[in-house]
Amino acid sequence: MTWIKICGITNIEDAKKAASLRVDALGLIFAPSPRRVEPDIAKKIILALPKTLLKVGVFVNEAPEEVQRVAEYCGLNALQFHGEESPEHCQKFFYPVFKAIHIKGLESLKDMGKYHHVSILLDTYSPVQAGGTGNPFSWEIALRAKEKGNFILSGGLNPGNVGEAIKKVRPWGVDVCSGVEKVLGMKDPLKMIDFVKEVRKADGKIG
Repeated sequence: MTWIKICGITNIEDAKKAASLRVDALGLIFAPSPRRVEPDIAKKIILALPKTLLKVGVFVNEAPEEVQRVAEYCGLNALQFHGEESPEHCQKFFYPVFKAIHIKGLESLKDMGKYHHVSILLDTYSPVQAGGTGNPFSWEIALRAKEKGNFILSGGLNPGNVGEAIKKVRPWGVDVCSGVEKVLGMKDPLKMIDFVKEVRKADGKIG
């Protein structure tokens, strides 16, 4: 089955609803963003979640010492680096690590080979924000990326297109943020339900 992460969680209500849908991971953003969550709030959210769920802290070009401090304080059990972090940076931690590659075009795929022992996430490049743009990149590029290894597909996914994306690209995982929001930073329960439903429907067609 396709691995599912819902990112940009900012409150306990959204977190509990997402967890009830049996997704695999939730993302909490600690970088400058309208969806940024303070560590004190993140800790309360994480304490309200099942222990088996992956709670992923999203960081952008943050010092390793601060990443470690926040991870320990909040109770994170995975890290996602969404900036220009080097392979060496990603290997400093004993947590599972996800590294985002921002796709401008085919040339962006060369960065995939630099990161070993981490999970790759492909997201849409934006000159003004690190993620959560709501814009997809070409899935033809994602298909070319499969030649280099599997990955989590992100960037502009929503309940209306995620099924098609899975059937065409067959990533090992999908990551959604703005595509299941009702307003910036607040999730829409029905959109989350529909997103998971469409993923599982697509899984059934390619299984």
